[in-house]
Amino acid sequence: MDNLKDIRWRQRFENFEKSYKLLEKYSKQEIKTELEKAGIIQFFEMTFELAWKVLKDYLEAEEFIVKSPREAIKKAFQIGLIDNGHIWIDALSNRNLTVHTYDEDLSDEMFKKIIEVYFIELKKLYEKLSKEL
Repeated sequence: MDNLKDIRWRQRFENFEKSYKLLEKYSKQEIKTELEKAGIIQFFEMTFELAWKVLKDYLEAEEFIVKSPREAIKKAFQIGLIDNGHIWIDALSNRNLTVHTYDEDLSDEMFKKIIEVYFIELKKLYEKLSKEL
């Protein structure tokens, strides 16, 4: 493992961890307003962005070449860093939709998926990478 790249993924992980912890904290609370729901979606967008980037940095430290979120997800799945590649690709697609569009039905669906599906995958990644440190 390249020492500088090893340091880079560890530094990126620290940022991912901060964002993940916020998403974890607030996703456990009862969400009553549209603003709170929008906040969870925003925390997810930020956490997911950092997640794929920490995947990319980790993979590069392992001497893989990845240039996009989709490539990072596919390679991370191939080497067993993440378990459910199809869920990660779905999360990537939905994250891209929420960043560029607002639709109340999409927002409701996305909120539900964040809480019930995507957060679980982010948690698995967090736990796996925490052990690597």
